[in-house]
Amino acid sequence: MTSTDLLVDAFGRIREVVHEAVGGLSADELAFRADEEANSIAWLVWHLTRVQDDHIADVAEIEQVWTAQGWVDRFGLPLDPLDTGYGHSIDDVAAVRVTSAKLLAGYHDAVCDQTIDYVRTLTDADLPQIIDEAYDPPVSLGVRLVSVLCDDMQHAGQAAFLRGIVERRR
Repeated sequence: MTSTDLLVDAFGRIREVVHEAVGGLSADELAFRADEEANSIAWLVWHLTRVQDDHIADVAEIEQVWTAQGWVDRFGLPLDPLDTGYGHSIDDVAAVRVTSAKLLAGYHDAVCDQTIDYVRTLTDADLPQIIDEAYDPPVSLGVRLVSVLCDDMQHAGQAAFLRGIVERRR
């Protein structure tokens, strides 16, 4: 197994958790927040997908799926088109409402597909390449990919936890 195989498997596992977290939920259930300052399922999945889309597009030097494939228009959110959710206020989180689980999962699938297509082009020799010198120590491609994976899995797990609360309230 190569590093690429591991990365492909990991991103695929996030896709599975996302589908389990949102599948079959209504728009109101996706908007559920444990309290007024908490994130919703919709926001968590939208945000993890936006961050993955943004970061992969950056390292691959391609356009984000969000804009290239028209997802920004399908979602119709009252946010800047390049917003990823980083630093969102309570009101910003509340503004991320979606019409369906299918929309969220569809966008995530499109981003996951682009991510896997990109990752499959990599070799082990590509991973140590420094891609961001703004940090100390500078960030390598491998570290950036692992960072995206960790952030995504945490948010996907949070969405799955909230789904459990939603199901118990039915």
